[in-house]
Amino acid sequence: MTASHDLLTIGRISVDIYPNDIGVDLEDVTTFGKYLGGSPSNVAVAAARHGRRTAVITRTGDDPFGNYLHRELRKFGVDDQFVSPVKEWPTPVTFCAIKPPHDFPLYFYRTPTAPDLQIQPEELDRAAIKDATIFWFTVTGLCQEPSRSAHHAALEARPRTELGAGQHTIVDLDYRPMFWETEEGARAEVQSILPHVTVAIGNDKECAVAVGEGTPDEQADRLLAAGVKIAVVKLGHEGVMAKTATERVVSAPVTVETVNGLGAGDSFGGAFVHGLLSGWPLQQVLDYANAAGAIVASRLSCADAMPTPDEVKSLLAERGRTVPHD
Repeated sequence: MTASHDLLTIGRISVDIYPNDIGVDLEDVTTFGKYLGGSPSNVAVAAARHGRRTAVITRTGDDPFGNYLHRELRKFGVDDQFVSPVKEWPTPVTFCAIKPPHDFPLYFYRTPTAPDLQIQPEELDRAAIKDATIFWFTVTGLCQEPSRSAHHAALEARPRTELGAGQHTIVDLDYRPMFWETEEGARAEVQSILPHVTVAIGNDKECAVAVGEGTPDEQADRLLAAGVKIAVVKLGHEGVMAKTATERVVSAPVTVETVNGLGAGDSFGGAFVHGLLSGWPLQQVLDYANAAGAIVASRLSCADAMPTPDEVKSLLAERGRTVPHD
């Protein structure tokens, strides 16, 4: 019998086409590199770098780029048994320009749909979903059928757990307006799933879509009132805040020279998962995840740039932060 996964993610996967030319507009780039991409897939890679047993539920095109993504997942130690091909749609690609420190425009080639939005409810391995210690999904997966129904079916398969019970269901609030017809439609979908999750992670805009405008504390409190057990609100240049019914902690930013900020959130997610699984105090989980995100922001790619535990701990020690023990 196969052991359950530490982390099982569901949703987006793509080939990231990133420029080798830094600081220029996309139309002026002359050479590119290709990498595994897609936020839930990157989070699985990031957690695998920390030694966790991870897998991703997704779909690719039945094409060479799909073959490439299978190969990359296996290379990074991510179980690809739940990744299946779709004949009708090509594997999506995502282009970006890299203009540090703050300008990283993304161009998604995944219309009118993408294979990872063709995940069918009847295809799901509900036992694997139920048994995974942590199940991770993003708001993007709710934007279109049949993916939306598959996500709801997956959430129904998850056990109802309380904080401290061992298992977690995490939603990355990852709102991207180009995938939705209206913000109101996205808000309705997000609010429908909040009672099913124990952890919600998002920045100010993403939290506003989920629970309305407000201060970080107001947004965190609304997430908790909706049933979430840990509300994580990213504060930009002020770091990140996490709140539970009994605790509020803030992790100051770990500053680095930014090369490409696009993969930082996924690195944060994989490291956050590792910290939860390790049973660390919430402050240490946040500090560790913050440092992991900073490392990727200082590198060019996403999946290939995910740090190891030694790299994260080294940066924490260098900045005088507490280094957690596994």
